[in-house]
Amino acid sequence: MSARDLSLRYPSRNPETRSVAVNGLSFDIAEGEVLTVVGESGSGKSTLAKAVALQAETGAYGSPLFSGGLLSVMGVELRSVSRRKRDRLSLRVGYLPQDAGTHLNGRLTIGENIAEPIFVRDRRFNQREAAEAVATLIDTVRLPLATMNRYPYELSKGQRQRVAIARSMILEPQLLVADDPTAGIDINARAAILDLIVGLQKERAFSALLVTADLAAVRRISTNVAVMHRGIVVGIGELDEVLSDPWHPYVQGLAHSLAELHREQH
Repeated sequence: MSARDLSLRYPSRNPETRSVAVNGLSFDIAEGEVLTVVGESGSGKSTLAKAVALQAETGAYGSPLFSGGLLSVMGVELRSVSRRKRDRLSLRVGYLPQDAGTHLNGRLTIGENIAEPIFVRDRRFNQREAAEAVATLIDTVRLPLATMNRYPYELSKGQRQRVAIARSMILEPQLLVADDPTAGIDINARAAILDLIVGLQKERAFSALLVTADLAAVRRISTNVAVMHRGIVVGIGELDEVLSDPWHPYVQGLAHSLAELHREQH
């Protein structure tokens, strides 16, 4: 995917107070590459994730709008994309929104939750093939197969997040967008969730945009990082390079925090 001078905003009743959430971003994610986006709350990370995951200008509540620049995913320019073309492209893009595990459908079993994207696309899809795909993913995200017949309320928050990851992978996407996948999860389970995503990416070789506010997660996920602050990118590249020569005060603070974290762990 590629972004050039990309700006995103949210609709406002007052045209004079247009809320710009992302301002003039330019970056690329190559095939098979993982980019971690870090930044404090309100920096524009989730807005960017929504846009890359084809959730901009959908008409849904909370959907951002394009206000400048270009964004293309797998060669498709999203600012001018038709709904039909976007629907086709969405088959190749997995999206793990914030708190995805808490938004599973409580009336569906775990197996039905994971399989749902298949049947949204094709109601006549072979049930047995779908069940086999779900069973494979349940095993891949390291849950017992018996979990398929349980309901979300019967699982822990960490287990529900694993289910949400499986659901985002069921269509075998070429690009995964994961927005803060460890938010609200017990600190002891966070590393396992991150390792699961990293393992899946290595095994299936998809590209990924992973958003996090968790500094400890950055090194665990990838070496490529984009640091966002108030809607702009204030550092991008190899993590060690970005932190070794920080020109922006926020990145300087980030480098200091990571150094402190490293000292505490050793």
